[in-house]
Amino acid sequence: MKITWLGHAAFRVETAKANILIDPFFSGNPGFSGLDAKTAAAGVTHILLTHGHGDHVGDTIAIANEVGATVLANADLAAWLGSKGVKKLEMGNTGGTVAFDGFTATFTNALHSSAQITEDGVSHALGNANGLMLHFDDEPSLLHMGDTDIFSDMALINELHEPDIGIVPIGDRFTMGGAVAALACQRFFDFKTVLPCHYGSFPIIDQTPEKFVVGMEGTQTKVETPKPGGVVEI
Repeated sequence: MKITWLGHAAFRVETAKANILIDPFFSGNPGFSGLDAKTAAAGVTHILLTHGHGDHVGDTIAIANEVGATVLANADLAAWLGSKGVKKLEMGNTGGTVAFDGFTATFTNALHSSAQITEDGVSHALGNANGLMLHFDDEPSLLHMGDTDIFSDMALINELHEPDIGIVPIGDRFTMGGAVAALACQRFFDFKTVLPCHYGSFPIIDQTPEKFVVGMEGTQTKVETPKPGGVVEI
């Protein structure tokens, strides 16, 4: 498995059977500056969305239409994307699982909002915010928490799914900060590897992963902090 951080909460996950983009926010993402969108989207088979905020939906519509990827989102967000011309859509909602060739995706809880004011000036309610739990046929399992605060039912997510890899928001202000995110990982999960995200992009959120890295010291979890465009192979 190859995981590429594309800045903010955007990731590319490459496996034996799928090339997946999660929350592909490229245009307008300061964390994506200097990276190439065509390269990031090349050969993508699936686009998975945690929620409907613009910094997570990002370039989904353009990428999906260009490369023919299947988009997975909560039912409300999927319906909205369909109205914008996305052709290949799969929808679900909290607790539900959708099966694809080579992997499944389960919508987990997240404590966040999901509405979006679009270019028409209208606020659209785009369902609940979620995390995405990915189980692969022959590769490690991965949880992208989405945007969230800590909550005690994270323990149930770990009990049900036993994720090997965690992608964890740490930037504060709009999500939990680094110290709280480290507490969540230690108290509720048994990740083998964890990648922090949702930092270093906009100036009003934390610019470095330092608080998270310090909070994870002394644990058995491997913390990976690649630069945007950097690759972690697992």
